[in-house]
Amino acid sequence: MFLGKFIQYIQYEKRYSPHTVAAYRSDLEQFMLFLNPAGQPPAINHPSEITHHDIRSWMVSDETLAPRSLNRKLATLRKYFKFLLQEGDIQTNPASRLGPAKTPKNLPTVVEGAKLTDMLDGKLDKPGAPIFADDFEGIRDKTVIELLFGTGIRLAELLGLQDADINFDEKTIKVLGKRNKQRIIPLNNELLILLKAYMEAKRIENFHNNSLTFIVTTKGAAAYPKLIYLIVNKHLGNISTQTKKSPHVLRHTFATTLLNNGADLNAIKELLGHASLSATQIYTHNSVERLKSIYKQAHPKG
Repeated sequence: MFLGKFIQYIQYEKRYSPHTVAAYRSDLEQFMLFLNPAGQPPAINHPSEITHHDIRSWMVSDETLAPRSLNRKLATLRKYFKFLLQEGDIQTNPASRLGPAKTPKNLPTVVEGAKLTDMLDGKLDKPGAPIFADDFEGIRDKTVIELLFGTGIRLAELLGLQDADINFDEKTIKVLGKRNKQRIIPLNNELLILLKAYMEAKRIENFHNNSLTFIVTTKGAAAYPKLIYLIVNKHLGNISTQTKKSPHVLRHTFATTLLNNGADLNAIKELLGHASLSATQIYTHNSVERLKSIYKQAHPKG
């Protein structure tokens, strides 16, 4: 049913990747087989005969499919029928009448704020084996963790920081976020002291490349994403066994900690640089789960 023509369209005109083309082909072949099972007379001979009821029946035929998989298959059909509509092969798009399946929201992964604070304050140190070494690399690593947890900035924003973005007089940091939107984030006194120590350590190293980038490698070059991932993963491994130990986990922890301690949701939105409040509201779910946990532990009938 014009499947070959559609595949050529997405492969050569839209220039989709081979992986995407294969996924589209697989979904459509499964759908065609559902409409016209092998070994039986064809029930449908032309795409114009397909209705939204046929699509819905196919979507619910496999109860093992997760909502995201269902939505991907529905997106394939929408694209396919939209192409046929543009080509004049059908008069209406039957897939347009179906809405997406509801997908469960994944709660942000966080680390325990108290454990993170203890680590940064050196309370988890073992005799003779401090978590952060007393050299440039150690100071740099601690600065990375403190900045991510203390400001909630994104990985890309951290990598884009320059020395001039730190305002010690105003106690703020200037961040260039998504869509080149600039925002100002306040800094606490402990973090300011650490930033000064880091900048002094960087000066003492006397790197010859004169990089303007704030976070640098041990050779003075601009830091890169994998380096930050390794730093965060290594040090969060000291306090957590969870699978996710990425820079974004510290951003989630920053927001959740503020919310749990009574910060206004709109203020958190501005600090995170979210375009809308809906993106920030996901952190309220973590707070609700925390309240449920406290209730179960503290209430006699919990």
